[in-house]
Amino acid sequence: MSALFEPYTLRDVTIPNRVWMPPMCQYSAAPEGPEAGAPNDWHFAHYGARAAGGTGLIIVEATGVSPEGRISPYDLGIWNDTQVEAFRRITRFLVSQGTVPGIQLAHAGRKAATDQPWKGGAPLGPDALGWQPLGPSPLAFDEKHPVPTELTTDQIQEIVGQFTDAARRALAAGFEVAEIHGAHGYLIGSFLSPHSNHRTDAYGGSYDNRTRLALEVVDAVRAVWPEDKPLFFRISATDWLDEGGWTPDDTVRLAADLKAHGVDLLDVSSGGNASGVRIPTGPGYQVPFAARVKAETSLPVAAVGLITEAEQAEKILANGEADAVLLGRELLRNPSWARHAARELGGDVHVPDQYHRSV
Repeated sequence: MSALFEPYTLRDVTIPNRVWMPPMCQYSAAPEGPEAGAPNDWHFAHYGARAAGGTGLIIVEATGVSPEGRISPYDLGIWNDTQVEAFRRITRFLVSQGTVPGIQLAHAGRKAATDQPWKGGAPLGPDALGWQPLGPSPLAFDEKHPVPTELTTDQIQEIVGQFTDAARRALAAGFEVAEIHGAHGYLIGSFLSPHSNHRTDAYGGSYDNRTRLALEVVDAVRAVWPEDKPLFFRISATDWLDEGGWTPDDTVRLAADLKAHGVDLLDVSSGGNASGVRIPTGPGYQVPFAARVKAETSLPVAAVGLITEAEQAEKILANGEADAVLLGRELLRNPSWARHAARELGGDVHVPDQYHRSV
């Protein structure tokens, strides 16, 4: 049997295959008003198509735990019950197609309040639906972004509470997997790295201090997320800096800590915290980071990054480099990638009754 189409069980949740969809923001929610942050018809059609296409796990895009935690005012949020009701429509459909619904809980930190990417993605001021970003230190992401307000310890604890409330709402919305966003220079990731965290209190300086927020959020979410449901953590394995940044060694160390705090799988990406760095991209360029965590710890991992071909994905799993693969842009291009890959590899995948003529 194809490794790509073997079921995978974490806690009491069985995912039907190893073809997973990572969080990819759609920047398509209402920015204000009673429907602000709630998924709409676009999100239903977008996620529904990938479920009908056989994707085993769909992790809904970065979803703000608070209004100011969104990357843009057009992002999804899960800070109120109107949003919960709208998400239920999506999770019900995903489950009806045999897909496990997941959600990424996020706070954008110093990279918040930007425009839609197709409009340039520039930071937005308070006069244009934007707000003042928050961060571990008063250090702007780049020359275009504003200097964030340095969070106080009381504000940090408030954000930890927002993750707790968001996890409760995610459960009520029907999600089976929760992922904490600790990557790409957003709030938790910016606390991890000495490049962006220059604090001198209990949340800065040493490795233990810089990882404190990540572990506090994990503990807070795990406390309300059911024992029978898995919790993921997304990490940038490296800042791609020669010195002064987060490193693959740090990632391996944190992976062990995360497992001890109840995380079930590490979703391994890279970059996003330092502007202007050169990243040597190519097919599967981030897979070695996942493979190292898998080889050096007991925490399961998912690999991501220019994984586009069925045989390539199969080889990653067969070689023991990861437990699952996450296909981003490829699933944007081809919602039925899983079905095509199953045909190529001889695997079994869910096909809706309405599509049986396509098999």
